[in-house]
Amino acid sequence: MTAKRGLITDSFKVVKKARRGGKQDKRPTPPPPQKEAEIETAREEELQKLRQFDLDCRFGPCTGISRLERWERAKLHDLKPPEEIRDLLLQTSDDPEYSQSLWSEYPV
Repeated sequence: MTAKRGLITDSFKVVKKARRGGKQDKRPTPPPPQKEAEIETAREEELQKLRQFDLDCRFGPCTGISRLERWERAKLHDLKPPEEIRDLLLQTSDDPEYSQSLWSEYPV
């Protein structure tokens, strides 16, 4: 008199769960692209700061040397040049538009 019990799957539909993680790209997601206008605006602001540094006579003459050399000379003479300028120059040391002063194209 024992009734045969069926499995629970006999009464309910079997649903397979998706695997955790699934198939994911192994590559990291790239940062969202910046708009060209934003990049140009930031570049122009940075170059404007460097031009202001060139025109500020408190840090000594700027002909015949790079902006970083001028900044280091001003620091050596305790003229308190802005650290922001040094950081900017170190980040963009390979770009001559950043490293050379306004007067670099004129003969000494």
